[in-house]
Amino acid sequence: MKQSTDVSVVTQQGAWLSTRFLRQVRFFLVVFTSHWSPGVPWSVTWTRCARCGGSAEQGIFRSRLMASAETQESSLQSGDSRMTSSGPVVSWESELASIQHSLKFVMKLKDEFICPICKGVVLNPQQNSCGHIYCFHCLQALLESSSLSRPVCPVDRAVISPAEVFQDNCCKREISSLEVYCSNSPTCSLVVTLNQLQEHLRLCRYELLQCSNPGCKEVLQRRHLETHLSSSCPHRRESCPHCRQPLPLHLLQDHIQTSCPQVEEDCPHGCSQKVPRHQLTAHRDSCPKVHTDCPFQTFGCSVQVSPPAAGTHMGERGEVKQHEESAVSHHMLLVLESSVHLERQVEVLQEGALTRQQEVQKEALRLAGLQEEIQPLLQQSSDHRHAVCNAQRTLSRQEDTLSSVQLGIQQGSGGLGSGRDELDQLKKSVDAVMQDVLASGALREHIESLEQNLKQQSGLLDLHAAQLRLNKQHLQELEATSYDGRLIWKIQDFRKRRQAEAEGQLPCLSSVPFHTGRYGYKMAIKAYLNGDGEGRGTHLSLYVVLIPGDFDGLLPWPFRQTVSLAVLDQSGSRNHQSLSFRPDPTNKCFQQPAAAASNIAVGFPCFIPLDALETPRNAVFLKDDTLFVKAKVDTAGLDQL
Repeated sequence: MKQSTDVSVVTQQGAWLSTRFLRQVRFFLVVFTSHWSPGVPWSVTWTRCARCGGSAEQGIFRSRLMASAETQESSLQSGDSRMTSSGPVVSWESELASIQHSLKFVMKLKDEFICPICKGVVLNPQQNSCGHIYCFHCLQALLESSSLSRPVCPVDRAVISPAEVFQDNCCKREISSLEVYCSNSPTCSLVVTLNQLQEHLRLCRYELLQCSNPGCKEVLQRRHLETHLSSSCPHRRESCPHCRQPLPLHLLQDHIQTSCPQVEEDCPHGCSQKVPRHQLTAHRDSCPKVHTDCPFQTFGCSVQVSPPAAGTHMGERGEVKQHEESAVSHHMLLVLESSVHLERQVEVLQEGALTRQQEVQKEALRLAGLQEEIQPLLQQSSDHRHAVCNAQRTLSRQEDTLSSVQLGIQQGSGGLGSGRDELDQLKKSVDAVMQDVLASGALREHIESLEQNLKQQSGLLDLHAAQLRLNKQHLQELEATSYDGRLIWKIQDFRKRRQAEAEGQLPCLSSVPFHTGRYGYKMAIKAYLNGDGEGRGTHLSLYVVLIPGDFDGLLPWPFRQTVSLAVLDQSGSRNHQSLSFRPDPTNKCFQQPAAAASNIAVGFPCFIPLDALETPRNAVFLKDDTLFVKAKVDTAGLDQL
C-alpha cells in the first residue's frame, strides 16, 4: 500500500514536470513563429498539450502576425496597448474578481493555479516565458505600474516582456472546471464548477439581498425576499382603499385622513350630505345651507334675506333663490339703471375726448399760422445776415485802405490834403457800415425773440398732443375693457413687431387691462413675439400679470382662479392652441400688487413653437399678419362685491 502511494506521488510529479516542459516548448514555438523573417517558406508545427491531450497547429506567414484567430485574441501586444487588446475577459471571470479570494474549493487548489501577484485563483491566465501564469488584470496592473522600468516575475525575478506573454487556454479550461462550494455555504450545500458559480448565485435561494423598497435597509435571503416585499416590509407600497393610489405603508393613514380626494366627508355647511373631499368646493355652489348674498346686490339691491346673525346681509341659498324669483322686475330695473348710468359715463368721456380733439386741432391750426408768419421773418433774417457779412467784408477792406493811407501820410506831407479827403470819405463809409451793423443787431434780437416764442408754442403743442394721446388711449381702454374675466387681444403687424423685438427695439407687448368683474381683479396679457427665457428665438411666450386695481383692498388674496391662455384658429375649424395654469398661493406673483407697480408676469415661455405658428398643419393662427390671443379667468367660486 505504501509502495503504490509513492508511485502515485512520483507519477503526479512527473506529469507536472512534463506539463512545465511542454509549456516551455509551446511558448518558444509561439515566440519563434512571431519573429520569423520575410522570405522564409510557410511551415506547420504541431504541439500536444500535457493536460488535455489535444494538439494545436501553428502556421508561419510572411508577416509577423499570427494567422490563428485564437492566437490573435490571446497574444499581448507591445506595451500597455498590447495588454489592452488581448482576449476579452469572459463574463464569469470578471464577475468572480470581487470574491476571488473567498472561494472555497472542494479539492485543495494547486500552487500552479494560484496567481503569484494577488495570491488568489488565476482568472483568465496569462503565461510568461518563465512558465508562471498570472491573472490578466494582475499582469496588466503590473505592466502599468512598471511603465518606467522593466517588470519582473514575483517568483523567479524573470523579466516580463509583453511580446513574450500569451494566454494559456489549457490552464484556463482546467481552472474553469474546478469544483467549488457555493459562497453561501454551509447554508447552501451545492457544489458547482467555477465557471458556473456566478450563474448559480443569481438563483441561489440563500443569497443575501437588500430589500428593493425605497427607505428599507433590511438584508435577507432570496427565499424570504418575496414574502418580505409583499407582506412584512414597513416600506412596501399599498393601494389606498378609496382612490386606489399606491403609497408607502407609513404614509397611507395620513393620506386617507388629510389628502385622499375620494374620502367622503360631512358637508361643512350642515346640509347632512356626505361629499367626496375633491367635490367639496363644487358642492358649495349647490349646497342649500350656504349663506349667500343676493346676486344683484352689486346693482343696488338692498333687500336683506333672512339674516342668520346680526350685522350680516346673507341668507341661505334657498331663501335667496326665492327672493330672486319674487323680485325679478325689481332686479331688472336695477340692472337697467346701472346700464343707463354706464352709458352716460361713456357719453361724457366721449364728449370730453371730442372737446380735447377740437382743442388740439385749433392749436395745430394756430401753430401752422405762426409757422407761416415766422417764415418771412426767417427769410428776412437770412438776408440781413448776408448784408452784415458783406458789411463786415467792406469794413475789413476799408481798414486795409485806412492803414495804407496812414502809411502814405507818414511818408510825405506833399499829399496831405488829398489824404485828408480820402480819410474823410473813409470815415463816412465806416459810419455807414456801423449803422448797418447796428440795424442787423436789432434785427437779430427780433429774430431771437420770435424763435423763443416759436419754441414756447411748440412746447405747448407737444403738451396738447400728449394729452390727446392719453385721452385717446384711455377712451380705447374704456371701449375694450372687459368685466367678465375674458379678453380677446388682436395683435397686428406680427412679423414686423417680432423682427423689432428680435433686434432689441421692442421688449414685449402688453394688452389693455381686463377685469374678473365690475369690482374684480385687474389683469393684462404680456406677449414676447420672439420668445422669452428658454423660448427666446424659438417659441411665442405668453404671460398674465396682475395690475393694481381700484378695489384690491376689498378682494381676497392671494389670487386663486384658474387662468387659460389661447392662440385662436382663424380658419373656422376652432383648432385653438390653449394652455392653462392654477396659481400657487405661496408665489409672490399672486399676492396683492403694490400701488405703484404691477406684479411679475406668470405664464408660458414656450407656449407654441414659432414654426408651428407660421406653418400649422390643421389651423390658421396668422392671417393677414394678424394674431388673436385670448385670456380667460375661471370665475367659479369667486364672490362678487
